[in-house]
Amino acid sequence: MSSRFALNLARQHIHAGDVIAYPTESVIGLGCNPLDKLAVQKLLTLKQRSVDKGLILIASHIEQLLPFLDITEEQLQKLSQQTDKPTTWLVKASLLTPFWITGNHTKIAVRITRHPLCEKLCDITGHPIVSTSANRSGQPAAKTILKTRQYFGDMIDYYLTDHIQGFKNPSEIRDLETDKIIRSS
Repeated sequence: MSSRFALNLARQHIHAGDVIAYPTESVIGLGCNPLDKLAVQKLLTLKQRSVDKGLILIASHIEQLLPFLDITEEQLQKLSQQTDKPTTWLVKASLLTPFWITGNHTKIAVRITRHPLCEKLCDITGHPIVSTSANRSGQPAAKTILKTRQYFGDMIDYYLTDHIQGFKNPSEIRDLETDKIIRSS
């Protein structure tokens, strides 16, 4: 497990507008401050990904996500329930959610992370973070920091090292309103 010192360094990098790599439930993720447009643009450039696709936000608890969501009480209860496997939900975005997070969509992808390091990272930064797989478009998602370094080298500002949680596939993606599975895990 990464030390408190390593988490503090990750927080400093995120607050400085940098892109970091870190383990998630199933792959290594790339992340940054979702409200920092330049940081998000840097991340999208690294991944060679269009802003139109939108990005996932992870948080340690639902309260961190509320400013980004236009959600009913019933939906809030559903979103707050723990699931057996990592689940990313598509939720109607609030008017405060920047377009560089939603892309060409009216919904935002969010996940309450259960990876202990990701939870601590969101807690120490005080807000959700962008979470996208560590790869360029068309490449397999990195499952180790070593593979992430092979993909990106020193283009990533900070590598927070630890192990992925062990789930074989990326998170399931479901629409909160319809419960339709968009991507199975």
